[in-house]
Amino acid sequence: MSLAGGSWSVEHHTGTAEELHHLEIPARRTLMVMHTTLPALVLGSTQDGSLIDVASLQPAGVHVARRRSGGGAVLLIPGEHIWVDLVLPADDPLWVDDVESSSWWVGAAWTAALAAAPSAAARSAPAAARPAAIAAEVHHGTVTDRRFGRLVCFAAIGPGEVTVGDRKLVGLSQRRTRTAARFQCIVHRRFDPDATVSMLSPPAVPSGLRAALLDGVTDLERCGIDAGWGVVEDLLLQLP
Repeated sequence: MSLAGGSWSVEHHTGTAEELHHLEIPARRTLMVMHTTLPALVLGSTQDGSLIDVASLQPAGVHVARRRSGGGAVLLIPGEHIWVDLVLPADDPLWVDDVESSSWWVGAAWTAALAAAPSAAARSAPAAARPAAIAAEVHHGTVTDRRFGRLVCFAAIGPGEVTVGDRKLVGLSQRRTRTAARFQCIVHRRFDPDATVSMLSPPAVPSGLRAALLDGVTDLERCGIDAGWGVVEDLLLQLP
């Protein structure tokens, strides 16, 4: 389904993570909202399948998918995350050749959207008593922990990603071609570090990974943000 949204076209797609990662990319500014139908552990383009604990995946009904962008693995459980891709043509004024800074505008749009997103408390509270907007920030530096980040996406913070209180909330990966860039964004409604670690082969799990996820990741529920799809509508309003 495609809708007009200012200078951005909006598309909703439903399928497995593997199917969604391999959709044809439009040649225009597009916000693609992805609805997964099955649990999946999504591997980055360079990750080895040996890091997976197959014995844990099968009983949980988790499939393995691979994306074309780099970075670490992401566990996607239907209903537990929000997945949005932003497609930018190579001739767009927003295009930046420098890969490290090219996603800063994506993070800025997310921070503005999160600030505008209503909380559960705000729905019933009078205006004067509503909680303040969360203080989300865009990470402008390099990857904070490449060792952990190469294994699990949310174990490190990369350029353009969004944090709240030094905890990662919005994860990004980027796939660039000669014609377009695809910025893939994941925000967890609820994040369980143990669920992610349990999908990995024990020999592949370095000491400290679970603690890094436990202490370094947040989600919409912990931030007190309404975890519905309204945050995507807020994002659309904040896109340049």
